[in-house]
Amino acid sequence: MEAMLVMTGVFFIAFVFAPVGMGGGMLFVPLLHYGAGWPIDGTLLAVSLCLTWAVSIGSGLRHRREGFYHDASTKSALYGALFGALIGVGIVNALGDGLDSVFKLLSIVMLVWALVKTYNKQRSPTTADEDEDGQSGEIHHFALRAGAAIGGTLSSVLGIGAGVIYVPVLQQQAGLGPRTSIGSSLSIMMFVVPVAILALLTTTPNGLFTELTNQPWWLFTLPVLAVVGAISGAKFGIERISKENIMNIFMALVAVVLVRYVLDVLSLTS
Repeated sequence: MEAMLVMTGVFFIAFVFAPVGMGGGMLFVPLLHYGAGWPIDGTLLAVSLCLTWAVSIGSGLRHRREGFYHDASTKSALYGALFGALIGVGIVNALGDGLDSVFKLLSIVMLVWALVKTYNKQRSPTTADEDEDGQSGEIHHFALRAGAAIGGTLSSVLGIGAGVIYVPVLQQQAGLGPRTSIGSSLSIMMFVVPVAILALLTTTPNGLFTELTNQPWWLFTLPVLAVVGAISGAKFGIERISKENIMNIFMALVAVVLVRYVLDVLSLTS
């Protein structure tokens, strides 16, 4: 039953998160933590990142085929995101047993930030010449790389793809439309997440390889389910979900996860 719950959850999370440019790590972590009983440590973060990578590949390739991708913005953001991912691994190792509480508090801050920024973007008026599925305005490289560095750091620390950071940063600092920012966010994840995984696998001093060996079923089944869910979700989102609703879904998912972590933190303090 536990395995069925986790497998079903992985497919559903990948299906829902793929159309909005997120890897699903914000739900993969609590699924493995509460559903499979794994402690929040380097092992869980590495597994969550593997699943997130599978989602980013499945959905990202679909978005690229449809033309929802901006090469210059993605390459610029990668400078900051890759650096941030390595910094994040160092933070994970430094926190050790204190990772659980810090993880949840950081998650709350990140989710509130993303929710406010995306809401403000949705309310701001669009100009007549703005192309929702392309780029409007110039790239602010320093701000873009700084924002991507924050995303990369949180990717390693929280076991997420950090699309919740990349999407609004790409919209605000590179002038990308909703679908193009989503596709570019997924492309960033495709490069950054494996770097974070490799760094965690080689530096986390908590018996990571032993833990992974003791949970062999996830190595094959869960990534396949994540890819299939992501491809299906991306196809459904591109063909069936309007541009106006794409960001509304994004905000709804962020709000749900935010409530979950707030309740968690309140239970820790009570």
